[in-house]
Amino acid sequence: MARKKEEVCAFCGRTTTQIYEATQKKPIMFRGLDACICSECVESGHEVLIEQRQYEYNHGAGISTALDDVMPPVEMKKHLDQYVIGQEDAKITLCVAVYNHYKRLSRMGSLAPNNNPDVEIEKSNIIMVGPTGTGKTLLARTIAKQLDVPFTIVDATVFTEAGYVGEDIESILTRLLDVCDFDVKKAERGIVFIDEIDKITRKQDNPSITRDVGGEGVQQGLLKLLEGTDVNVPPHGGRKHPDQKYIKVNTSNILFICGGAFDGIEKRIAQRLNTHVVGYDTVRNQLKIDPSDLLKYVEPQDLKTFGLIPEIIGRLPVLTHLMPLDRDALRRILVEPKNAIVRQYEELLRMDGITLKFEEGVFDFIIDETLKRKLGARGLRNIMERIMNETMFYAPSSKKKEVVVTLDYAREQLSAK
Repeated sequence: MARKKEEVCAFCGRTTTQIYEATQKKPIMFRGLDACICSECVESGHEVLIEQRQYEYNHGAGISTALDDVMPPVEMKKHLDQYVIGQEDAKITLCVAVYNHYKRLSRMGSLAPNNNPDVEIEKSNIIMVGPTGTGKTLLARTIAKQLDVPFTIVDATVFTEAGYVGEDIESILTRLLDVCDFDVKKAERGIVFIDEIDKITRKQDNPSITRDVGGEGVQQGLLKLLEGTDVNVPPHGGRKHPDQKYIKVNTSNILFICGGAFDGIEKRIAQRLNTHVVGYDTVRNQLKIDPSDLLKYVEPQDLKTFGLIPEIIGRLPVLTHLMPLDRDALRRILVEPKNAIVRQYEELLRMDGITLKFEEGVFDFIIDETLKRKLGARGLRNIMERIMNETMFYAPSSKKKEVVVTLDYAREQLSAK
């Protein structure tokens, strides 16, 4: 009888007998393929992969920094269009800034192609100005989810200058680390959205004997984070203590997106636009100004007069605005996006086998009430919750297969609250 042919490791070339004598383990067989691999080659390959990943992290080629993994601005905007209605200028500005940021990260590695060592690309942090409920937070959250990078939202109003009651600036990075399970390399390529940035503006221009620890003091503390530096972060947040172990995080590659309503800034913009030399050219320029949307003319000097210090404005070079939502935009927000409020309620009741319908005129009533409250898209959610609360309570227990929300019912529910 012919002797059975021994298998040979496809990598090191040793036979089954030699592999067993050296490792006391049988080789791994690939069923359906005339190939096998020994355990030592598997372990060696695994070590090589680990070393390669560590090298990529150390040289700036970490999470989602390869350009092949990041959509170009046009494709990025198409994705945003599925979730955010309108705000074309803000979308384009945000997509370009984010794409350029990840181009900067991709070229930081020594293996990045066509690197020009004579050119250094700086980080482009972003500041968005717009009324409440226009989509500032949604834009930042959607683009971070699309890029699959660590993302956190922090409220600037809770921060105070170091040594005072409140949260220290470094707690921003604690939240970012918490999102990515304290993977420092991943956190160092994340996105931080600082909301309510307008609430930490300088309280007054005149010098005072009392310190502005929640305003200008916080702005001064943010400077080092926005610019990029090594920060010692308490692992569990809270105050720093001499005996506490810190996590060192470099913020040079963290993209900061700031947003604020800057309520009343339109008056400052209007004052600036009207301060021209008297003459024919002044009248001609005023005719070009749209008084219904002054935010489109916002400039860095308007932020300075509002109370942001020049140093922090300089570290937020990309400035964009979000327009107030009109009736058409509010109606589209109500029904069109993937996360539209109406579609959410329809899906929730569909899971109970119930079809949800709205009588004509209900949507117009909801939009009218939202415009009265001047809360933007958040107002839509608030009003819908109040109208649908009783229906969502009784419908799952009823035997109805269809629920129709009438205009009279909507008015009754809203007036009863």
